[in-house]
Amino acid sequence: MGVGIELPQLITGPVEWDATADVIVVGFGIAGACAAISAAEAGARVLLLERTGAAGGASALAAGHFYLGGGTPVQTATGHADSVEAMITYLEAVTPEPDAAKIRAYCTESVAHFDWLEAHGIEFERSFYPGKSVVQPGTEGLMWTGNEKVWPYREQAHPAPRGHKVNALAERGGQQVMAALTERVRELGVEVGYETTVAQLVADASGRIIGVRWRDGAATGAVVLAAGGYVMNTEMLAAYTPRLAEHFLPLGVPSDDGLGIRLGQSAGGATARMDGAFMTASFYPPADLLYGIIVNKAGRRFVAEDSYHGRTAGAVVAQSDSTAYLIVDSKHMVWPELPMVKFVDGWHRVSEMESALGIPDGALHKTMTAYNTAAAEGRDPEFGKHPDWLTPLTEGPWGAFDLTPGKATYVGFTLGGLCTSVDGAVLRADGSVIPGLYAAGACASNLAQDSCGYASGTCLGEGSYFGRRAGAHAAGISRAAPNRARSAESTGMEGD
Repeated sequence: MGVGIELPQLITGPVEWDATADVIVVGFGIAGACAAISAAEAGARVLLLERTGAAGGASALAAGHFYLGGGTPVQTATGHADSVEAMITYLEAVTPEPDAAKIRAYCTESVAHFDWLEAHGIEFERSFYPGKSVVQPGTEGLMWTGNEKVWPYREQAHPAPRGHKVNALAERGGQQVMAALTERVRELGVEVGYETTVAQLVADASGRIIGVRWRDGAATGAVVLAAGGYVMNTEMLAAYTPRLAEHFLPLGVPSDDGLGIRLGQSAGGATARMDGAFMTASFYPPADLLYGIIVNKAGRRFVAEDSYHGRTAGAVVAQSDSTAYLIVDSKHMVWPELPMVKFVDGWHRVSEMESALGIPDGALHKTMTAYNTAAAEGRDPEFGKHPDWLTPLTEGPWGAFDLTPGKATYVGFTLGGLCTSVDGAVLRADGSVIPGLYAAGACASNLAQDSCGYASGTCLGEGSYFGRRAGAHAAGISRAAPNRARSAESTGMEGD
């Protein structure tokens, strides 16, 4: 637990129930929606509680990417060979502390999960966007959204594009995804309580979680926590990810305050990778800027410039004072389409640029000379930059963009959360399961762990997949468990 972070109080005494269910899902983003759908399709009576007045959460703000592979219909239709083993190898390579069981399950069932998404109204166009961008500009169904072609990963696993975006223009995909899932929730007759903020979990004498309480009501059932991350909670940011507390704009919704994580902790749930965060201040598109080099305040390169924008941002933040500059020559000087990085100036001499940027005399000149010599031969011995983006930067004048947080506009969100099994069961610090309690989405720690290993589509992909598993498992366990005492059938879920 973070220092000074207050947790809800776990209720262990008698409770008069206002509602009954086999499975109670807390949060109506993509993880909660998929958990509710999966549980209902398994025959469970499901109660879905959402603290705001509408479905969607942060998932509705997403562009609509799902990180999927292993030979999906979109990959096959666009001529991109992929395999389950290549996907597993890649994800294990880019993940700091990979959970082998979760990665293998996710990759092995990736094609089946794609089919499930389409069967539930989420459409993917059988087309490919070849450009280097943050999001496809149109409705293209597939794009490179990670570091698959970046060294050393391209040598460790056969590269394949796995960023599947729903059939929606540009950034509107998340809304379309949630609209389709919300309709499926309605079709299944799932009971939904809006404007209902779960305040506490309820446990029986054995420690099993048997329900939840909100301001003026309570419900009994197995519980799936899917209430989002904590990027809007300044106290949790200060305790766990202080670098996101300054010079970063939060990507999320007001309800991303870590409630689901804290509820899980109140029952004894352990957390993992709470310092993990995604961050970016992408300087591309246009892709021409990838021909440039990125240097720190010592004038040295520290990352392959063709990296996914999150990996680049993570590497920038790791530098001394998080100071970094993108250097381009006149041949490749273009303006970023996204107003996230600041143009500093242009100079006719590299020595003038060094002085203006506060780089030690001769340091940048030495870096550029070595880079240009190797690039002319199609090589990058330092960072293995892909040959597609290698070219000497010899045509002055030269310009610089400031990538330093506070100068560039960084956005980010949290990645850490509750420890869970592959089926979403919340775990204690000793690895034992807390009976009756599950977690998925941004309040659980699953595949995504840091910005350097993140790929666009990981959140929607893992949130939907592990949400499904948590809902189905909770439904099976709950329906097999002895009947709980139930004193009322009405819900009365209005209020906070």
